[in-house]
Amino acid sequence: MIASVSGTVRAVRLDAAVVEVGGVGMLVQATPATLAGLRVGASATLHTSLVVREDSLTLFGFADDDEREVFEVVQTVSGVGPRLALAMLAVHTPDGLRRAVVDEDLKALERVPGIGRKGAQRIVLELKDRIGAPVPVAAGAPASAAAGDRRDQVVEALVGLGWSAKVADDAVTGVLDGVEGPVGADEVAGVLRAALRTLGGGRG
Repeated sequence: MIASVSGTVRAVRLDAAVVEVGGVGMLVQATPATLAGLRVGASATLHTSLVVREDSLTLFGFADDDEREVFEVVQTVSGVGPRLALAMLAVHTPDGLRRAVVDEDLKALERVPGIGRKGAQRIVLELKDRIGAPVPVAAGAPASAAAGDRRDQVVEALVGLGWSAKVADDAVTGVLDGVEGPVGADEVAGVLRAALRTLGGGRG
């Protein structure tokens, strides 16, 4: 099993990155949040999970080991494959998923494309004793500052994908226009996807 890859980032796409390791470009599927932290030409290390099929070898990459472990654990649920597991982590952070399972928050799980009510119920039933407990939020944590950082994270991700800073900032502002409250940690990927839909295929 390939547990991690370290090398120079040669390309960043909307759903994957190419990391050059020893002269070989490895295509690594990843979530928007993980891809947002990569920069073309810079060095990067991704924790990885190799999925072997009869007709393919697919490498999935994650910013940290916790994300990879959750990716592998959720696939123990019947009907959940690697693509759906990655979609779950694109919508929720690892702790966001843990919280949804522990709290039996079916609506939160149904926000993931491909998961309906029965699927959400099955995930809660099969993962409740496996996925672990979420990390408690520290009292007095600077939520407003963190929210600003998360908004900036989306803007930086768009810049990393090729748009200018102004175009990226305008797109995120447009997506959040009329939305009350700060951007939650679990909402970063959703805001990023909405901004990408707004921008379409152009570049600023």
